[in-house]
Amino acid sequence: MDLRPRTLALLGVASFALFSIAFVAYTGGWWEEEVEAEGAATLRTVMRSITPLPAPRMMDLPQFQGDHKESLYWGTYRPNVYLGIRSRTPLSLIAGLMWIGLKNGQYFLRHVCQDSDELSSYGWTAHNEKGEGSGYGGDWAVRLDANSERSSDGTTHLFFYIADEQGKLIAMGSHVPSSRGPVLLASGSHEEIGDWELYLRSEDNLEIHRAGFKSTSMHNLSDLVQQAVATNAMQTGNLNLPDMTEDSSNIMIYQVSIKTTAQIDIVFLSGSASKNPTIEDRISKLTGPMLSTRLESKRKEFDERYDKIFNANNKIDSKELSVGRAALSNLLGGIGYFYGQSKIALPKGFTQKNGDKYIPYWPAALYTAVPSRSFFPRGFLWDEGFHQLVIWRWDVHISMDIIGHWLDLLNSDGWIPREQILGAEALSKVPEEFVLQYPSNGNPPTLFLAIRDFASGIHAKQFSDDEAKKISTFLERAYIRLNSWFQWFNSTQSGKYEGTFYWHGRDNTTTRELNPKTLTSGLDDYPRASHPNDEERHVDLRCWMLLATNCIRSIAEFLKMDSALEKDYYKMSNQLSDFGTLNKFHLDDKTGAYFDYGNHTEKVRLRWYDVQDKDTMRRELLRETLQPPQLQLVPHVGYVSLFPFMMGAIPPESWVLDKQLDLISNTSILWTDYGLRSLSRTSSVYMKRNTEHDPPYWRGAIWINMNYMTLSALHHYAHEDGPYKVRAGELYDKLRSNLIRNIVQNYHETGFFWENYDQKNKGKGKGARSFTGWTSLLVLIMAESYPTLHR
Repeated sequence: MDLRPRTLALLGVASFALFSIAFVAYTGGWWEEEVEAEGAATLRTVMRSITPLPAPRMMDLPQFQGDHKESLYWGTYRPNVYLGIRSRTPLSLIAGLMWIGLKNGQYFLRHVCQDSDELSSYGWTAHNEKGEGSGYGGDWAVRLDANSERSSDGTTHLFFYIADEQGKLIAMGSHVPSSRGPVLLASGSHEEIGDWELYLRSEDNLEIHRAGFKSTSMHNLSDLVQQAVATNAMQTGNLNLPDMTEDSSNIMIYQVSIKTTAQIDIVFLSGSASKNPTIEDRISKLTGPMLSTRLESKRKEFDERYDKIFNANNKIDSKELSVGRAALSNLLGGIGYFYGQSKIALPKGFTQKNGDKYIPYWPAALYTAVPSRSFFPRGFLWDEGFHQLVIWRWDVHISMDIIGHWLDLLNSDGWIPREQILGAEALSKVPEEFVLQYPSNGNPPTLFLAIRDFASGIHAKQFSDDEAKKISTFLERAYIRLNSWFQWFNSTQSGKYEGTFYWHGRDNTTTRELNPKTLTSGLDDYPRASHPNDEERHVDLRCWMLLATNCIRSIAEFLKMDSALEKDYYKMSNQLSDFGTLNKFHLDDKTGAYFDYGNHTEKVRLRWYDVQDKDTMRRELLRETLQPPQLQLVPHVGYVSLFPFMMGAIPPESWVLDKQLDLISNTSILWTDYGLRSLSRTSSVYMKRNTEHDPPYWRGAIWINMNYMTLSALHHYAHEDGPYKVRAGELYDKLRSNLIRNIVQNYHETGFFWENYDQKNKGKGKGARSFTGWTSLLVLIMAESYPTLHR
């Protein structure tokens, strides 16, 4: 698009004016105190933070309509529950599964993914997209294979539900199981798919009970069922639903109880008013032997496609291959669709008249993978770039769809909220202190990792003609948004001197933290300067900015753009690539490590103080500074020290590269037999708590995303002519082998992929389990497939 700055400014003014009018009319004012000039300036800032970027939306591109949109209409898009089905529409029909478990002699419902359920394993072993459909959105089926071996009374109780988020009536069908054919469970109508019907088919002996409810609180379905079963149990002594429905029920729940093994097929038919093909034919194709055949065919297709794309058969053994397939499947099975409004924090001192300290973002949809279905079942900006490194290789159209949704969340300043908590289901899993999003806080722009691959892949003729055409269209539409995103970083996260950057938002008044956190960096408690101020320089952010400039520059070259803006990117790319400047700002000549710079002292500790609290004394763990801080490099070797190496910013002939390989290979610093530690054992805060209630997180544990980036760099330098080529190759082979062995072993022993791995306890998984976000980079490690940021 040929959008001049003046045109862009006018678009922004028009959008801002319209939104301001709508906002004032909606809220009726929100000051608690009378403010004039200062308040007006603050209001303008707040309004910009909740105003969409005035640019064409990514999701309005033709390539995201038609067959593409329909092919992704239904999916397991509710990753926070063990089985959760919905469509990609704000008010959808939703379906899912619950079952009764027994723990410590108590019955409880299993529905929402929770580590506390202590399941031996859960997740996907294969996951793929829809095939041919019938009716808009297509039909779908769920097969349940159940047994009662572990239940206390020899009975297994399953609950399958369907609900309409619009609140529309769902008609109850029969509850009498029949061995002669399918049983109609429920029917209704939805504006997008027309009439629909839900059937159950089984050849086994089943006992079915049901209940219908009217509610719009879909995030409380577990409570609804639990209360209904508990009430009925007290009244009748039976552990089942009461076979009653409320008037105008929009939620239908079916309890299927079995005393032996059973196979149950549940079929949903879209557009059921259509008689061609017949209802019977459609049900037959999705149940019984025909479903068995189709499931087996789908699994075979999945395996063959996996082998073709990742070409790992000759690089790993069959035991490892199955774990790789599970890693990909769980990442794909964790893709969700969310709709709602983020809560944006108001400036300090301001509150709405109703007491709220936030203002809502515009209503928006987000199609995204999630880091963990149990612990983080929502969108995280910096995680998503790593997810897309895997997903684009599997299906570039889905990847562009996901990235497009994220880019459509840019506000008029070019900012994206780093954590997306959209809708009641997502909100129900988030601690209150993490709900509000701050428009001054950034997050690593990792989406550039995948976007750079798109541009490089076209140049290398890696895509089909159709894919290349759609990627080109995508990049052309995305350019103005990527530029706005970059400019937000460049204007809000810049340092005191040109070409320096630091993560803004660190707490410089805290007395409780050993080292004030940098949540915005994604590395949370990784040690930075002990006393934050505007003199800081963060080497990791400088490297992310280098990636972003190189990416936008390559897109501009690909699209044959030639303007002042493109020349600015060319100039900034060269400046950030300058090895001498990088070393001047961040290199420690003695160790060859890259460090942050800031107001820092190593002489800090946490100690207990007796604190007077009104009439009582209480003990509190507070920070004590034993030596005044001074401006210096922050001497903590860890992942941050390797960022220029990860980004390929070190010339292959430089002595610095040799020193970086020393840091990586030294067992007293970063090297373990399970992967690289996040922080050196020699660091003064290695494995130390940050507060009384805040154990170490990025202070030693092995994280797969940073190990993947390091492995990528080793692979790069192992193929670059220079004096350290052979050594880089040897370290690459050892690190790759260690990572694969440890993740695979943990998966076979525990049934899960983990958030991080314990460098002190033989590499055992720890943190959130079923962490199938960036730990799924295992797939690319096995395939030896790495991003193109080095070229």
